[in-house]
Amino acid sequence: MSLKRRKRSDAVNQPAVSPTLDTLFQRTLMRQPHAAALLDPLNKARVTGHQPRRMNYAEADTAIEALSAHFVESGLPANSVIAIQLPNTVEFVLTVLAAHRAGLVVAVLPLLWRHAELTAALNRTAARAIITMSTVDGVSYADLAMHAAAEAFSIRHVFGFGADLPEGMASLDDVLARPPGTTRAVIQDGRKAAMISFDVTAEGFRPVPRPHFSLIAGGLAMSLEADIKQGATVMAAFTPMSFAGLASSLAVWLLSGGTLALHHPFENEVLEQQINAHECEVLIAPAQLALRLGDADLAARMPTLRNVIGLWRAPEQVAASDAWIAPHAPLTDIYLFGEAGLFGARRGEDGMPVPVMPGAHGAPREQAGSSIAGEILLTPKGTLGLRGAMVPIAAYAPPQPVGETLIAQPPRDYVDTGYAARLDRPSGAICITAPPSGIMAVGGYRFLSNDLQEWARRLGQGALLTALPDRLSGHRLAGRAQDNARAREALSELGLNPLMVEAFRDRSGPA
Repeated sequence: MSLKRRKRSDAVNQPAVSPTLDTLFQRTLMRQPHAAALLDPLNKARVTGHQPRRMNYAEADTAIEALSAHFVESGLPANSVIAIQLPNTVEFVLTVLAAHRAGLVVAVLPLLWRHAELTAALNRTAARAIITMSTVDGVSYADLAMHAAAEAFSIRHVFGFGADLPEGMASLDDVLARPPGTTRAVIQDGRKAAMISFDVTAEGFRPVPRPHFSLIAGGLAMSLEADIKQGATVMAAFTPMSFAGLASSLAVWLLSGGTLALHHPFENEVLEQQINAHECEVLIAPAQLALRLGDADLAARMPTLRNVIGLWRAPEQVAASDAWIAPHAPLTDIYLFGEAGLFGARRGEDGMPVPVMPGAHGAPREQAGSSIAGEILLTPKGTLGLRGAMVPIAAYAPPQPVGETLIAQPPRDYVDTGYAARLDRPSGAICITAPPSGIMAVGGYRFLSNDLQEWARRLGQGALLTALPDRLSGHRLAGRAQDNARAREALSELGLNPLMVEAFRDRSGPA
């Protein structure tokens, strides 16, 4: 064993205050270096232009070491922030783990974001670098990153995967092709910052930092409630650029010590082909997609599945959802509350959602004496509150009241999610009745309702932009202008994401 590998083995075997994601990875690496670790989407060539990769733990470790060394050699100081905007592919996993091995903090940027939101996120986090893919689904993310970096004074490096990178962007594919270089000692402590995600609350755009133990707590809440077996092959088909995305893919995989198969959302036929080709035992996907698959003879079409985890971005819709009719692969509902936190509840034999009671909840929920995953409470305002290891209370602390700067405010020991809730009198269960007031959500993208009127005003008189209720994604956007083509062009020039722009798509059908 090499001296470097021996030192790493000794560090892993030493008791730590709290494990990190890299600690979990290295534990499995030492135990089974040649076991399958990461599997790319089968349609990766269409999505990014890269051929799909298959990596065992040793190969993944070499790639992580090379990327980590490059970050160190580039002069990125320990504890500095690097922003990533990547699809659900192997490069995403390698980059996050490499950043943590180099002692860096990862800020995740959703693929939907364009210039305006990218620039705001980079400036708010003082990111030193941004990492992206050259193209994703035909969109040049390399150009987006370069333009956003030009307006973020803290950015010193722009890195990219893929071919035809613009001048000034360093290729990380070249880094992976050469032996690892310089490393530095990093204290493995789960209390250190690991990631920054971004939420929208009534107070506006909000960065949400999290330590390693918070991410691991989210992964444990899912894996224990769903009863994921050690060594399982997990198919992650949920966008990774959020707390729930990282916890459901990276953390669940590292806790199971198995194989992580990735699917860039969504192509149903490709997803089914991947599940069968890799003999996946666990599927993690948006709940609406999971329910659709469950209605399509899941046992016959994907017989290897033993667990399905459905993530609800609109948790108020769980109670009214259809029954799960695939008993060979029980469904676990995961209630998501933006970036504040989550909790899970595995469905019973009847396939219907189970009542969720207020107070501390363990994982697994029905098992007496199980580890406490968090606590659910009803706030005095009639909204749902969360607290526990995964909930970043400081990030959601209420602002200091104006004119009372000398009066200390009592600390709040929970996060108010803003979701309207009440107690069901007969059962005492929590009923989530409505999303936060003033906040719209289209899939995983959250924004203030006032923004809609602001963008419409910029388009001139007669322009209308509104959000309509949608059962699958929470809301869908619709717009009307005197000239829809010019409206789309104007919104693109403002740096808005495609959801806003495509609200003004032409809807006239063929004559």
